[in-house]
Amino acid sequence: MDNRITRMLGVQYPIVQAPMGWIARSRLASAVSNAGGLGIIETSSGQLDEVRAEIGKMRELTDKPFGVNIAQAFVRDPDIVRFVIDQGVKFVTTSAGDPRKYCEALKGAGLTVFHVVPSLQAALKAIEAGVDGLVVEGGEGGGFKNPREVALMVLLPLIASKVDVPIIAAGGMLDGRTMAAAFALGAEGIQMGTRMVSAAESPVHQNWKDAIVAAAETDTVFLNRFGPGPALRALRTEKTTRMEKDPPPDGPMKEFGNALDLYFGGDMEASIALSGQVAGRIDSVRPVADILRDTIEEFEAVTADLGQRYGRA
Repeated sequence: MDNRITRMLGVQYPIVQAPMGWIARSRLASAVSNAGGLGIIETSSGQLDEVRAEIGKMRELTDKPFGVNIAQAFVRDPDIVRFVIDQGVKFVTTSAGDPRKYCEALKGAGLTVFHVVPSLQAALKAIEAGVDGLVVEGGEGGGFKNPREVALMVLLPLIASKVDVPIIAAGGMLDGRTMAAAFALGAEGIQMGTRMVSAAESPVHQNWKDAIVAAAETDTVFLNRFGPGPALRALRTEKTTRMEKDPPPDGPMKEFGNALDLYFGGDMEASIALSGQVAGRIDSVRPVADILRDTIEEFEAVTADLGQRYGRA
């Protein structure tokens, strides 16, 4: 495919893997890059020494482009910009914070910068800061969210009508059909999160993958809408159901203290399993290469079919 996203990122397909804490490491990200998309290495775990090592592993596992995310709310290192620049990557996404904080320094070092936005106001602020593009994230997606969430079906065309930078759509992205819908609404690329958590190359415990496969479309909860701290969308478990009905007065963040027991130990009640509503459409664990190949093939088939059925002669 040839559009602004593939040209800016240097990839074959405009499909980006979400930068999920502890999960978006070399094993998963290299599989995405090798399959023609763009793998992203996370920093939201705050473990920058481990992140540095993972970036080194990326260079052993792939010769294709990849990027790094700076999750501003979770990375307190004042030298994070220098850290990212020193890794030699050319693409970075910034999220969970003010786009003005790092954009100028990153772009000054020659990096392409996209900022993750959950609202039109945030998008316009990012454009004013000088970003090269946007990741527009709908409220149906998993992870940390704006407490006033907006579905991608509303948010994406709204932002696309107000800006002229390339947009990557995030939230509910799973396959070629959702990719075609996102492109119809103004995107030029998509970001997959929950689909990648459940992929064969994802490092998370099989229990988490099985929970995604078993989930119905109603099996996520939206937590902490009224604070303090960020809101988030997660899989419905006994723990998150209790938290939905009786929110912790000091917010949900301390529940991530045992995150690794869930992520890699498989105890689904040990922490919070972040997930989007699209879990309800995932019915199997599949290799990344198959996911990307089938997504592109279905995208092409869907767009061609729409053109034949509804296009003018």
